[in-house]
Amino acid sequence: MLSKNQIKLISSLQKKKFRDQHQLFIAEGYKLIVDLLKSELEPQYIIHNKQASTTDFLKLNKQIELIECDASELKKISNLKTPSDVLGIFKIPDSDYNKKTISQSLSLLLDDVQDPGNLGTIVRIADWFGIKHIFCSKNTVDLYNPKVIQATMGALARVQVIYTDLPQLINEYANPDFPVFGTFLEGETIYKSKLSTQGFIIMGNEGKGISDDLKTRVSHKLFIPNFPADQATSESLNVSVACSIVCSEFRRRQF
Repeated sequence: MLSKNQIKLISSLQKKKFRDQHQLFIAEGYKLIVDLLKSELEPQYIIHNKQASTTDFLKLNKQIELIECDASELKKISNLKTPSDVLGIFKIPDSDYNKKTISQSLSLLLDDVQDPGNLGTIVRIADWFGIKHIFCSKNTVDLYNPKVIQATMGALARVQVIYTDLPQLINEYANPDFPVFGTFLEGETIYKSKLSTQGFIIMGNEGKGISDDLKTRVSHKLFIPNFPADQATSESLNVSVACSIVCSEFRRRQF
């Protein structure tokens, strides 16, 4: 059974300051937990009700601590309107990355993305298109927000997300052979632009777009055209939708 201290701890992890303090986050749902257990993420323990099967959990990690509880207890600690049968507590991993790998691949840079659903969806998009690294500005919504974790649908297990100073990161990799792409209304249509297999792709804030500080560091301005060009359409695309179009076009060129 769950102790009062465990209930208090898990409930506190709904807030970023306590996730940072304890270096722990919550994941809910059978498939999500299985995906995370298949990764290098380290589980603290898994809480489940009597109806939940734990066979796959033990196959993936024989040392994992399983705690059985009743539905009312799960409801107390769940962030979902309809609680799942299982809830996992995982350790937040270190944010180290291989600098050589970054220099030879495409990475996403998120400039103050605020919506948890957008961040979670972008992680899934990166996973789908084989982009292994996402760098976030320090004001981007917290990756370990429960809503973000749920929206990743397990993609977090295969994509590394790092919070850092984006201008400094770009300066570190500044090189004529390492382009920095960004989407702009005044950019060149992405379908006619020269794209590459390495570089940074910046996606901006939902309301303000790419910040002035990063605009000056963009070497290739891209534009996603509406169709037909002379027809009135929506003012802009959702950042996660724009991200999917951009990533798809980059990968299409490699076929």
